[in-house]
Parts: sequence; C-alpha cells; structure tokens
Amino acid sequence: MDAKVGNKSVGALYENLTAKERRMILLAVAVGTFMGPLDGSVVNIALPSISAFYNVSLATVEWVVMSYLLIISSLLLTYGRMGDLYGHKRIYISGFAVFSIGSLLCALSPSIMLLIIFRAVQAIGAGMMMSMGPAIITNITPPQQRGKSLGLIAIAVSVALTTGPILGGFLTSHFGWQSVFYINIPIGIISIIFAYKVIPDVRNHNSQPFDVIGSLLLFFALICILFPLSYGEKIGWLNPTIIGLLSLGLVLLLVFVLFEKRIPYPMLDLSLFRNRLYSMGNLSAMINYMAMYSVILIMPFYFQQLLQLSPAQAGMMLIPMPLVTMIVAPISGTISDKLDSRYISSLGMGITAFGLWLLSNLDINSSKFYIEMSLAVIGLGTGMFQTPNNSAVLGSVPPNRRGIASSMLAIMRNIGMVLGVAIAGAVYSSRIIHLTEGYSGQGLEGIALKAQSFTGAVQMTFLVAACIALIAVFTSLVRGSLKSQTS
Repeated sequence: MDAKVGNKSVGALYENLTAKERRMILLAVAVGTFMGPLDGSVVNIALPSISAFYNVSLATVEWVVMSYLLIISSLLLTYGRMGDLYGHKRIYISGFAVFSIGSLLCALSPSIMLLIIFRAVQAIGAGMMMSMGPAIITNITPPQQRGKSLGLIAIAVSVALTTGPILGGFLTSHFGWQSVFYINIPIGIISIIFAYKVIPDVRNHNSQPFDVIGSLLLFFALICILFPLSYGEKIGWLNPTIIGLLSLGLVLLLVFVLFEKRIPYPMLDLSLFRNRLYSMGNLSAMINYMAMYSVILIMPFYFQQLLQLSPAQAGMMLIPMPLVTMIVAPISGTISDKLDSRYISSLGMGITAFGLWLLSNLDINSSKFYIEMSLAVIGLGTGMFQTPNNSAVLGSVPPNRRGIASSMLAIMRNIGMVLGVAIAGAVYSSRIIHLTEGYSGQGLEGIALKAQSFTGAVQMTFLVAACIALIAVFTSLVRGSLKSQTS
C-alpha cells in the first residue's frame, strides 16, 4: 500500500484506496484505539493484587492509574502536532512500540515505584495511538462515510470498557497481575507489523520546526491542573498544595496561549477555535464525558455498598451502558453522514440527560431492570452523541491540522473524565455528610441512616450530572452545521 499511495496529499488519499484497503486500515486503527482504554480498565481490577504483591497502601497503588492518566492527558496535543509534522503513521506505530516496551517493563517491575514510572512510559505510547487514530480514519475516509468510520472509535472504546474488567479479573485470578501487562506484548508486535503494512504513509512536506517550548509549557500546565482536579476531593480543595498547583497551572496555561500567539509555527493553532463548530464540538465532547464519568464513579459504590453486590456482580450490572453505545455509535455515525449531525448529537445528549435523571430516582428498592434500563438509556444517548460530534469536529479542520484536532478531542475526553469524577465526588461527599447529620438529628441510626443518606447523595449527584448533560444539548445545537462551515 505504501508503494501505491506513496506521499499523496491527504486530501486525495481516500481516492487512491479500495474499500478493502480502507477496512484493513480501520482494523489496524481499531486495535490501537482498543488497547489504551482496555489497559486502563484491566489494570483497575488488578490494583488490589498489585497492592498486596508490593505490600503498599491503596493511596500508593492508585498512582499506577494516576501516572497513566496524567501522562496521556498532558501529551496528547504534543503528539497531535508531531503527527501533523512527521506523519500520523509514524507516530502511531512508534506509540505501539513504546506501549509494548512499557508493558514488558511494568510486568518485570521489582518495586512499586518502578511500576509507576513504567506505567508512565506505557502511557506515552498509549497517547500516541489514541491521538492518531481519528486523524488516520478521517484521512482515508470519504467525507460522506466519515461518521460511519469514526463510529469504529466509539465501538473500540466501548468494547474495551466492557471487556476490560472481565478480562482483567480472569488474567489476574489465573495467571497473576503481571499477565495483565504481558498480554500486550504479542498483541503489540503483531499490530506493529500489520499497521506498517496497511496504513499509508502521508506526511506534511512543509518544513516547519517543532514547538518545543510550547509543548513543555502545555505539558506542565496540564499536569498542574489535572493533578489537583484528581486529588482535590481527597486532600481538600483548600489545601495549599491544591490551590498552589491549580494557580500555577492556570498561569502556565495563560503563558502558553500568549506564547503560541507570538510564534510563526505554534504547536496549537489557536485560530481553529475561531471556528464555532470546532470549539463548541470540543466543549460538548468534554461535557459528555463529565456526565458519563459521574456514572462510572458513583454506580460501583451504589451496587457494592448499598445493594451489597460483589465486585463481579457490580461489573456485570454496568455492562448495558458501554454495550448499547457500541451498538448505536456506528448507526448514528452512518445517519450523520446524511443528516445534520448537530441535531443527532443534541438529541443524544438530551437522551443522556434523561437517563441520568432516571438514575437520580434510585433507592435501595430499585429493581435491576430499572437500573439496567437507565444505564442503557445513557449508553443510547452517548452512542448517538459521540460519533456525529467527532465527525463534525474533524471535518471542520484542514487536513494538515487533523492530528492536532484528533488529539484535542482525546484531551477533552480525558479532562472531561477528570472533571466528572471531581464534580461527582464533591457533590456526593458533601451531600452524604449533610444528610447524615440531618437524619441523625431526626433519630435515624444504623442501616436505616446509611440507606437514607446514601440514597439522597446518589440522587443529588445524578441530578447534577443530568443538568451538566443538558448544557451539552445547547452547545451541540449552537455549533452550526458542517456544510455551513465548508460552503
């Protein structure tokens, strides 16, 4: 395929590919898109075993997850710019190689500190794969089929989130936690060879320097912002460290913006945000993940602490949400190729808000059917929103900016995840404290006190999440249509 496509311009690339070649490229991208979120959800299940193996506390072992999330989120835009300059294929395959090496180092780690460091190495590779996938798909797909093809991204992520806890539990139980990392190595080697053969090599031949200073400014700004958002609820939002890091992060972000405006070849083309479709589409994506991750944070506590389900049972109860998203995403993508995608995305967020409102009515007597139906409704709304929104955002930028646009969507996803967890955690914690004090004053105690306080906190958390989702209905509507942007 390389010989055939060579270094054709991005705009004409899909005209040189057969349907079979496009399917092979989509498969190669799907594997990389799948591996990033899969590894996150698989490792979460293995954390208790890792904690016991190294004889460390939960607070320490949480850094195995946190280092992965922080590094991915902070470097995505850097990878996007590198992909635009040096070729999406090159960055994508390099990511798979780094991810595989990092996985081997994680499995062989003799200490928890080295495991945390090697998880950061693994995240460097995962970020490369995640940031390049949508850009590659957009480049090789005709505009009228883009939504359908980008549905593959949503499917891969949903399958990863669905199978991750099950696969992680099986591997950890039968082969030890190290197997969670070892399994990535053969998959990585095969995927590197496959991607090298099928993904076309398209590069930007304009000689432009890479913005090293801008990349470093953004990396440290995001680290300083995301760390407090992740840990503020645990150590207190008024903690001097939290306030100091947030302030430093915001100052660095301002410096980054001012710096990018003054240099001829910035890492982030700020002019893209003048495009309402691009800016509102990214904002909508962030809000979508904020709402969705309130479910991912709170529902396991509801299942295990209030309904007294086992972790395995709780994991199975969560499956309807990503499963329905997996089914709906390609369908909504296909429809968005023919209709105005903003209406499909807005309807999807409205359905998501309705599903969250359904969850806000949960109590200790809620039936499993009601719970799973509510989660399925959220999955339906998410599947309707994500693919049309992503397709419109990526279609609104020039071909030589699709790497950075793809990375921006990925970073909006990660920031949305962090903000969703932070907001849901803050609402839940403050509400349960308030209700516990109030019900105690009324004479409730024991199981009755716990049930009433817990239920009230869960209900308020999902009510707030529903309101957040409704904001994305508005931001999706006002972004305008892709046709009006390109006409």
